[in-house]
Amino acid sequence: MENTLDHRLPFHSVEGLMDKIEKIVPMNRLFLDEPMKNHTSFKIGGPTALLIDIAKTEEIVELIALFENEGVKYFVMGNGSNLLVSDDGYTGIVIKLSDFYDHVHIDGHTVVAQSGILLSTLSKKIVKAGLKGFEFASGIPGTVGGAITMNAGAYDGEMKDCVYNIKVLSRDGKIKVLSNEEMNFGYRISDVKRKDYIVLETTFKFESGDSRAIQDKINDFTFLRTSKQPLTLPSAGSMFKRPPGYFAGKLIDDSGLRGLRVGDAQVSEKHCGFVVNRGEATCREVLDLIDVVKKVVMDNYGVMLETEVKYLGG
Repeated sequence: MENTLDHRLPFHSVEGLMDKIEKIVPMNRLFLDEPMKNHTSFKIGGPTALLIDIAKTEEIVELIALFENEGVKYFVMGNGSNLLVSDDGYTGIVIKLSDFYDHVHIDGHTVVAQSGILLSTLSKKIVKAGLKGFEFASGIPGTVGGAITMNAGAYDGEMKDCVYNIKVLSRDGKIKVLSNEEMNFGYRISDVKRKDYIVLETTFKFESGDSRAIQDKINDFTFLRTSKQPLTLPSAGSMFKRPPGYFAGKLIDDSGLRGLRVGDAQVSEKHCGFVVNRGEATCREVLDLIDVVKKVVMDNYGVMLETEVKYLGG
């Protein structure tokens, strides 16, 4: 599983940094020792030293410059729908681009959205404007920024199909606008992930359509999703990438692992590609379950499953 652990300094070891942070972001959006289980769809994770809710582009630009200059550990997240956090938490700073960083502007066929808006919320606005081409994203959990980073997709579409350009921030403080072609979108990857950019804003281009037909298509996708996916239990969405030539869920099911539990972590009985939290699952239980699943599938089919979910700890 991808690990964001690095060798930069933990937040508590940097004297005087809080004073500098408070000059950038007001106190009402700064949360010390914040439980990360309250910020992930998995409902798992210990505290982070500091969580910062971003509301303005200037804030994140100044914070990244500060943290890079001070050599402090930090992690940028959306709404935590694709994140597993260590039971011990995270000793760095979490920058959250979600609740307050969600402005959208629609002008004709062009939609400009800040990275923190939920895909479900954006989808409703696009439907209301009578635009088609974003129906596939209506039920994908997560924010625009996260979806761009991994080129999220479902059913008949991916993010790359409707993106015009993306405004990103590099870790050295430069803001760039990248075209669709420059993003080099692939299966669950883009240059945002390859080059460790931070998505600030995305411009989409759509065509006009019939609002009723658009909504009917969304309703069809919603029915498929709710009938096949374990949406009533906490999870991080699809746990594994699709192996070339296979489907992860089928490999897991055919290996007899449907419903397998380690503590309160379970291979979903409804869709074997999901790991769900049955109540009080720990990060350790999830990781142990993933290890079992990967080993059994490898032993049975010679296929090494790769996780989609990010891991935060240390």
